[in-house]
Amino acid sequence: MLTQRPRGTADLLPEQSKSWQLLEKIASQVFQTYNYAEVRTPIFEHTELFQRGVGETTDIVEKEMYTFTDRGGRSVTLRPEGTAGVVRAYVENKLYGQPGISKLYYIGPMFRYEKPQKGRLRQLHQYGCEVFGTDSPALDAEVIALNMDILTRAGASDLTVELNSVGCPICRPKHKEAMIAALTPYREELCKDCQDRLERNPLRIFDCKNKSCHMVLEKAGAPTILDSLCDDCAEHFDDVKRHLDVLLVPYKINEMLVRGLDYYTRTAWEVTAQDFGTVSGGGRYNSLVADVGGPETPGIGFAGGVERAILLLEEQGKRSEDKAGMDVYVALADETAESYATKLVQSLRERGIQSDRDYLKRSLKAQFKAADRARAKFVAVAGEDEVNAGTVTLKNLASGEQETVPVEQMMEIVTAQMTEPRGQKGV
Repeated sequence: MLTQRPRGTADLLPEQSKSWQLLEKIASQVFQTYNYAEVRTPIFEHTELFQRGVGETTDIVEKEMYTFTDRGGRSVTLRPEGTAGVVRAYVENKLYGQPGISKLYYIGPMFRYEKPQKGRLRQLHQYGCEVFGTDSPALDAEVIALNMDILTRAGASDLTVELNSVGCPICRPKHKEAMIAALTPYREELCKDCQDRLERNPLRIFDCKNKSCHMVLEKAGAPTILDSLCDDCAEHFDDVKRHLDVLLVPYKINEMLVRGLDYYTRTAWEVTAQDFGTVSGGGRYNSLVADVGGPETPGIGFAGGVERAILLLEEQGKRSEDKAGMDVYVALADETAESYATKLVQSLRERGIQSDRDYLKRSLKAQFKAADRARAKFVAVAGEDEVNAGTVTLKNLASGEQETVPVEQMMEIVTAQMTEPRGQKGV
């Protein structure tokens, strides 16, 4: 019986991998343009990191984590998101001791046990960033602009930032009291999870996926967090909007937006696409570094799903096929060219020229067909005559032109044709 891949995972075959590689390349380039440096954290962490960092009342911690006990009796969890691990690395490696702010980015797999659906898998992949060391509203706007920039450079369109403020420890108690007062008469109409959240963290009710709970929120006239912002949070939110206006980033206020993580304070946002839904999102977290064991340090970040971004680009018809193939296919006219072809291919590769050769002892006609399937620009034919003369017969598959030239001249001709980038704009 064939062993199949686990439910909620996917095989990325070569043609699909090209789209992923291009999106990851675009993301890395944009991060670096904004002066972010890459960080790579472990795939699994101690479970308590996510309990403390992500929040025990979140769906991620309550329902979706892949948690197990290792052979040493320690509880470890496959990372369900990237922020907590980056914060842990920031604290453990004492990056807070460096001058200025720390701007970090990451790209990699995350794991959540949830119902698999199109664009949402149990092994998902994210690109994201975290910034530590300032609570500047200008930086909030920069990170939101960066979030948008990656998607637009990848080719996405019709994007909007849905923006909210979720307050701070000063605002939250006031809002919690107002939520409890408004929703208690309707408690039995809430789902079981939201009944529990009502006492522990009623703000989470806004993030419930059940439509019936949102109907209760509307019927009860539940107050949004914007109704309870303290003066400092209100001023910060106004400044964020002002900087977004300067950056020409389109946004709309969504008072129901709270995101699915407990660590957010003040600014929270999601990037949505018309007729698609959420593509990425993030927020500020001014207490998370201290919660993980570090000094009081403000932070902000976002994460985007690679699967979601590629699905959006496909649905918008923005996925560009990679039309470029290899540069040179070396074809053997006879067995006397075996060693010559091996050396020739290696010389091409040492110069950064993408090349391959025949290993199946096929006819010359079959080798030309293989070169065509590989979308090669040139075929370099080597046989006994070429070996003796130190030449190749070079054919340009686009123009049909063919000439016999010394190997060094062949290198120059091929290199001159390599001005076109292998990848194309868009994904």
